[in-house]
Amino acid sequence: MSRRVAAYAVCIDGERVLLARYVSPHGDGSWWTLPGGGVEPGEDPYDAVVREVAEETGYECVVEELIGVDSRVIPAALRRVRGKVDHQNIGIFYAVRITGGTHRPEPNGETAESVWTPIADVETLRRAGLVDIGVALGTTRPPSGHVPPVNAGGLIER
Repeated sequence: MSRRVAAYAVCIDGERVLLARYVSPHGDGSWWTLPGGGVEPGEDPYDAVVREVAEETGYECVVEELIGVDSRVIPAALRRVRGKVDHQNIGIFYAVRITGGTHRPEPNGETAESVWTPIADVETLRRAGLVDIGVALGTTRPPSGHVPPVNAGGLIER
């Protein structure tokens, strides 16, 4: 089984959440996700989420709270990039607050833009399942840091 550990920023301002539009290098379109990404070897996830927000959005942020961890296994047959093995995603979700910086797209990266999106509009978007997890964690702040499972292994499209 392969495994990926990633750190994600849940930045909620009133009734809006900061989303990033990811453009797939595999030619299968684009979709919305949370700012964030893979934790580099030896990197602290706390530092990774701050780095990823800066890289993908141009914003500087501070981590306010660890709000949850999500772990799920995606069977090989359901993986977007077909693999020979099942894959485990471990997502660490932090509530973050923007403190500065200049809003911009990621230079030479896979994030085409970031947008403050009304939370009520999220369900209409083509998005990664981790958006629903992050919004649920950010709006309900469950004491366990865990929310019920959402669709995994593919994109959510309405």
